[in-house]
Amino acid sequence: MSAAVPDFAALLTDDRTIWDNWLAAYRLPVMTVADEVGIFTALIEAPLETEALAARLGVDARALSIHLGLLAATGFVERREGRWRATPVTRTYLNPADPAYWGPLLWGYRASQPLHAQLMDTLKSGDKAEGHASAVQEWERGEMPADLAVRIAAFMNSHSVWSSAAAARQPLFSGVQSLLDVGGGSGIFSIALAKAWPELRATVMEIPAMCAAAQPYADSAGLDGRVVTQAVDMFREDWPIGHDTHFLSNIFHDWSNATCRLLAAKSFAALPPGGRIILHEMLMDDDGCGPAATAAFSILMLLGTRGRQYSLPELRGFLEGAGFTSVEAQQTGGGYYALVTAVKPG
Repeated sequence: MSAAVPDFAALLTDDRTIWDNWLAAYRLPVMTVADEVGIFTALIEAPLETEALAARLGVDARALSIHLGLLAATGFVERREGRWRATPVTRTYLNPADPAYWGPLLWGYRASQPLHAQLMDTLKSGDKAEGHASAVQEWERGEMPADLAVRIAAFMNSHSVWSSAAAARQPLFSGVQSLLDVGGGSGIFSIALAKAWPELRATVMEIPAMCAAAQPYADSAGLDGRVVTQAVDMFREDWPIGHDTHFLSNIFHDWSNATCRLLAAKSFAALPPGGRIILHEMLMDDDGCGPAATAAFSILMLLGTRGRQYSLPELRGFLEGAGFTSVEAQQTGGGYYALVTAVKPG
């Protein structure tokens, strides 16, 4: 598999259509799971908060909140004053007591679709789904087979072509001298940033196998060594010092609240006074009810990782808890992505 480096300057069209179709796969199974487990029936009977609904159904509250986010974004439930309610379409067409109930059309899908079974399992357990592709355990161990690292680098490179180019165009990177790309995968963001900002040097910090997989991308970018790799276990080892900016794309969404707080604290410890952390993520709305693409991406995170898509207030909590200030967010024009920035005071 070749290490292809995009021509960032030639990108004219965003990738939202690709994301929409890729993530559409999660809409129907979330709906069929909700029908089978009784989410719709319970909310037709009475509005409920997440914890109360989870207790009634015997499911994991965190996983349920992620399901409810996509169900809200696609029009089946709504949230008012913290309580979830069934929408009119649900009260009519997903109500087993109503003659218009669509249940017979949904039942056959349950048995034939692996995503239905995986989502049902993770809704009950709260853990990632068995049989769903993921490298979370390898990152947790700090070790990964070389062939898996190559596949992951190619995967991450593909889905970040537009978003990396859009992020690199943002003026907030003006003046960045030394950037630490934490968990940088193929290095696509470091490469895009180095191409856009000639004074910027970037270090892709990854586990050893991922560093080896990323190096060919850096070598073929024609940047005269301004993008390098450094093997560091981001959980167990101190982060390297001497960088004025830390950049983390699609990192927090892989991990639990506790791990996000750990990563924020490690970044704060390694940055100099005045240094910045920049998170690149799809943000959930503050009420957890969308937008649809982000809510579907959160379902994917539930299936394959320890995390989910977070809202700005949630990310602000992680960052301010570590000591960062001036937390702000801006859309990049990179499809559905935003940049969340914060400063280490000094």
